[in-house]
Amino acid sequence: MTATPAKGRNAGAAQAPDVPPRASVIIPHLNTPELLVKCLQAVAAQRLSHGWFEIIVVDNGSRVPLDIVAAAWPGVKFLVERTPGPGPARNLGVAHARGAVLAFVDADIRVGPDWLRHGVRAVERNPDFPYGGDVRIDFADPAHPTGIEAFEAVFSFRQKMYIKRMGFSGSGNLMVHRDLFEKVGPFGPINTAEDKSWGLKAKSMGAPARYLRRMVVFHPARSSMTDVEARWGRLIAQAYSAHIASGRPAFLWEAKAWAVMLSAFAHMPMMILSTRVPTVGARIRGLSVLFQTRWYRFMKMRRIAREGHLETAMQWNRAG
Repeated sequence: MTATPAKGRNAGAAQAPDVPPRASVIIPHLNTPELLVKCLQAVAAQRLSHGWFEIIVVDNGSRVPLDIVAAAWPGVKFLVERTPGPGPARNLGVAHARGAVLAFVDADIRVGPDWLRHGVRAVERNPDFPYGGDVRIDFADPAHPTGIEAFEAVFSFRQKMYIKRMGFSGSGNLMVHRDLFEKVGPFGPINTAEDKSWGLKAKSMGAPARYLRRMVVFHPARSSMTDVEARWGRLIAQAYSAHIASGRPAFLWEAKAWAVMLSAFAHMPMMILSTRVPTVGARIRGLSVLFQTRWYRFMKMRRIAREGHLETAMQWNRAG
């Protein structure tokens, strides 16, 4: 199937169905159909200098099926993965993909201009490494960002740090050659930080992620503190599961909880001086969210250690 309208530089794909695509864009989805449509619009607008690309959407058991969206996008391949988690959804997309380059993006993300071209070119030039790009906040009103938007612009999507310091990329903006993906293996289940686990495994095999500055996507900020806390609840559950599995002592988890709370003071300058937040007022509002979030994480880490429950790991996106 062709993934773009029958016009423009990718139109040749409709006339040569036996020619495999250069890239397969794989989008896991759960309960965000309006954002998925925006994602599809941005992805379908991408252009390659030659060849074509396909788009694969893998629904992960949404409350409402994507029949209406699928009818409006006949060139997109729609699949369903019943096993909960973005990892299994992406794995199913890979199993049905025909492209040599696998481009992963999340359903609530709007890709920037030339996102696909920059990523595909990098992978084709050096297929021995995965590539991650920048993730920026999609401000609803850039002149008046909310506190949550300001906080997330600085702290929620630190792709460059993850890649440069730890060697892995978030899978919401990740491209990799199929051969390397198959060598590393599939993404993990829902109770793991599947993108981090996959990226660290690739790194251990001599293929750390590389940062591609011009491979830019835009992610909407969460709309409320409840949504922010739901995200951190899931991440804390995954981290606690890994802590227990490693056999590390409980006092180290307790120490980490205290370090998280105290880090709010150390990170104040990052918020105040950030160039990713356009106004001073928004940075001040972001400080309030910074302290609220670190307090929540501190309390949640201590509570999950006492109670040992991991139910928040089942919430893999903010609409889950």
